[in-house]
Amino acid sequence: MSIDPPSVRSAEPSPPPMRDESENLSDLKIVDLPVIVLFWVLAFVVFLQFFTRYVLNDSLGWTEEIARYLLIGVTFIGAVSAVRRESHIAVELLYTRVSRRTRFGLQIFVDVVSLAFYGILAWLSVHLSQRTLQKMTSIDVPKSLIYWVVAGCFAAMTIYQLLVLVRHLRTRTSRLIDPDSVTSTGPSL
Repeated sequence: MSIDPPSVRSAEPSPPPMRDESENLSDLKIVDLPVIVLFWVLAFVVFLQFFTRYVLNDSLGWTEEIARYLLIGVTFIGAVSAVRRESHIAVELLYTRVSRRTRFGLQIFVDVVSLAFYGILAWLSVHLSQRTLQKMTSIDVPKSLIYWVVAGCFAAMTIYQLLVLVRHLRTRTSRLIDPDSVTSTGPSL
């Protein structure tokens, strides 16, 4: 009895599909531009701080504080992009163990909790901004400016999360509900 080579090949499990390791940047939009610019400004300020401290042995006093505030800006403005792209981290273990209907319910629950969280933090950030009267130590700029940026970012996250919730309710799918579906991946906001 001979074994046909083509049938042997077809019985072997196929290797998992190779994931393209290059990052897809096709979904970048104009709202993502501020975080990219702020990141490069932060990189320049940190390099300037390093250069003046270790090469010139005479550190600029304002670079450390400004770098700290730029990092806060990159974090929160980047979070707006992450909400828009639905790319925040998620624990998928529970989603893989339950039915699709339960996954949909969990997704809507997470969307509503996220929406409330962003909205409450936007409101709290506005109140904090209004009460902060201090100035930055190294430059004469009010610290409330930083809190206003954070409040604006939380407001934008609230709006994008509302759009995400509406999309999930309308399409009844997401990357966590249907992880194998091509249509459930990728941003459309």
